[in-house]
Amino acid sequence: MGLTSNTVLALAALLAALLFVATVLLWPRLAGRNWRAVLGRVALLLVTQLLLFATLGLAANKSFLFYGSWTDLFGQETELGVVVDHSAAARDITVVDKQGMDVPGGTKPKVGGQIQKIVIAGEKSRIAGQAYVYLPPEYFKPRYADKNFPAALVLTGYPGTAENLLKGLRYPRTAHTQAQAGRMQPMILVMLRPTVAPPRDTECVDVPRGPQTETFLAEDVPKAVSETYRVGTRARNWGVIGNSTGGYCALKFALHHPATFSAGAGLSAYYRAAEDPTTGDLFHGDDRARKRADLMWSLDHVKPSNTSFLVTSSRHGEDNLEETQRFVAKVRPPARVSSITLDNGGHNFGTWRREIPAAMEWLSCRLRAS
Repeated sequence: MGLTSNTVLALAALLAALLFVATVLLWPRLAGRNWRAVLGRVALLLVTQLLLFATLGLAANKSFLFYGSWTDLFGQETELGVVVDHSAAARDITVVDKQGMDVPGGTKPKVGGQIQKIVIAGEKSRIAGQAYVYLPPEYFKPRYADKNFPAALVLTGYPGTAENLLKGLRYPRTAHTQAQAGRMQPMILVMLRPTVAPPRDTECVDVPRGPQTETFLAEDVPKAVSETYRVGTRARNWGVIGNSTGGYCALKFALHHPATFSAGAGLSAYYRAAEDPTTGDLFHGDDRARKRADLMWSLDHVKPSNTSFLVTSSRHGEDNLEETQRFVAKVRPPARVSSITLDNGGHNFGTWRREIPAAMEWLSCRLRAS
């Protein structure tokens, strides 16, 4: 039973409930002042509290995927790092693992598609980062052998992991389900976290004399993917979507790189780069770069392009509603903007899972295979 399985969580919750009932029932028998009674009370309270905290911890980990397995939790993960050669002759993408999909028949690529774990070596940025690529079933079928597919860059928040996009937010499963139902076209998903220099949060900025995060994500990654998989190189072939920090990055890339991305979707996004202890000095006194990282400023000062934006918020539970409405009001033609506004929804996976199916359908309608 895996650390993130429903069975483990249900078992922990059941044991905690049973021990709570046992504590209530046995307490009168342990009311004495002898050492056995005292020890019994202490043991019951201690074990009940431990199981309660374990249940809460398992629930939190299942939602946010801080740890993916028992070995990861106990520091016993033995997977070794992959050396990436940055010489001119080196490949930009190295496939290090392949896995099937958690759908009926998902072990067969022609039925469920395939998820590939890759390492991307950034040609311009000199950054190497891990990602997951979802290839839809059609990618492996003979009649599509000469066909290109649209692609979407999918970004987590900070300090999330790429695994969150697979297990927590279920992007591949959603894309598979939506495509099989005819609600969106088959798409390739390139899923990764924007934290390229952990634990630092670089806010998808090219930091002077530091990580060139924007160059890596907005230039190197699409180029490497288009050279490795059957994806076109035009803006109409590429979209970008993300949540929280990833949502900010998605909107920024669509705004500042219209030649690469024709559409950007920000789920619970914010609209200017954070500057705090997790980011360090992002701009090194460059006021122009700081203003450029403010999407409201950019909408006022960057020439509008034929780009589509999608923003999401909630009337109750999110604190970005007012700024999201300001963003919508500032978008000028020929750019277009759409929005999703929930009545209730916090800044969490549950909210984003409610928005992702519609957001993926919206993105699919704005991309072309070739």
